[in-house]
Amino acid sequence: MNRNSLRLAAPAAALALAFGLSACGAGNESDGSDSTGSGSKVSGTLNAGGSSAQEAAVAAWKKAFQTTNPDATVNYDPAGSGAGREQFLAGGLSIAGSDAYLDDDELAKAKTLCKGDVVEVPVYVSPIAVIFNLDGVKELNLTPKTIADIFAGKITTWDDAAIKADNPDAKLPSTKITAVHRSDDSGTTQNFTDYLSKAAEGAWTAEPGQTWPVKGGEAAEGTSGVVAAVTSGKGTIGYADESQAGDLGQAKVKVGDTFNAATPEAAAKVLDTSKAVAGRAATDIAIDIDRTSTEAGVYPIVLASYQIACQAPAKDAALIKAWLTYVASPEGQKAAGDTAGSAPLTADFGKKVQAAIETIKAS
Repeated sequence: MNRNSLRLAAPAAALALAFGLSACGAGNESDGSDSTGSGSKVSGTLNAGGSSAQEAAVAAWKKAFQTTNPDATVNYDPAGSGAGREQFLAGGLSIAGSDAYLDDDELAKAKTLCKGDVVEVPVYVSPIAVIFNLDGVKELNLTPKTIADIFAGKITTWDDAAIKADNPDAKLPSTKITAVHRSDDSGTTQNFTDYLSKAAEGAWTAEPGQTWPVKGGEAAEGTSGVVAAVTSGKGTIGYADESQAGDLGQAKVKVGDTFNAATPEAAAKVLDTSKAVAGRAATDIAIDIDRTSTEAGVYPIVLASYQIACQAPAKDAALIKAWLTYVASPEGQKAAGDTAGSAPLTADFGKKVQAAIETIKAS
């Protein structure tokens, strides 16, 4: 699969509810603008925040968007997905970036805030890498159960028999393992613990959640904090958006009978078997990711990161619509791929996302 394409060809029946959109916003085109430069410009200040995984992509999007729209300013605070959703629901942000879709309670609050439906669209798709820093070890294979036991504190040294079994040729030291997790509410944590709970053969007993559920280990704030803690430590392991892993080691994860690396191509493949979350409005494109796929070449620890806005915002509708239109456009997706290593949306899926964005109008 080409790195610059994302195949989201989930079964048509499963996706019909969430993706059954027509280009129904044609009558509202005057509310938006073509942020690529062929249409009218927009102006104003757009306050957004949330997902730290999106940080590098947002920087690329801001640069292009503000160049085309010199009277527009986009502020993005990468405070974490939980903080972004919380501030959005409190009315403090026009757009929230989140590595987890709104849960039912949050969705109900969002509909009250928005006085109607929300537009929740995946605009950034990337694998979550299991990163490590261990002297003398550059490559590492881990099963889902072993990963769960490490982060649960049941496996405490790098020469543990379970790690040796999957790495017979590696010279594993007796170094103590320090597992690093997010200290803030995080969609990355939500996706990572969801994977552990579904794929680790019962080894992970905590419920998936945006708050780290297990005592012990080392806590760090944001994606950059986890990467920094793993980098500066000895015998450390953590989880972070693959695009921000830098030169750290990245474990291959067992899927079926093979160990697969965290690449955008492999992450994209798992979404082929994923389904739309039932009971959502057509503008709410929330995806239930398949964590237990055994298909060749799949990497199941993946996040689909969303941007969330009101369908009928109280103000700045044209600015919000123009921003999201650019972010989800082929140009915006290419910019994110080039800068952050994410897997851009396919043309077909991008059209469905754009159809949801097109419904945004002034309240």
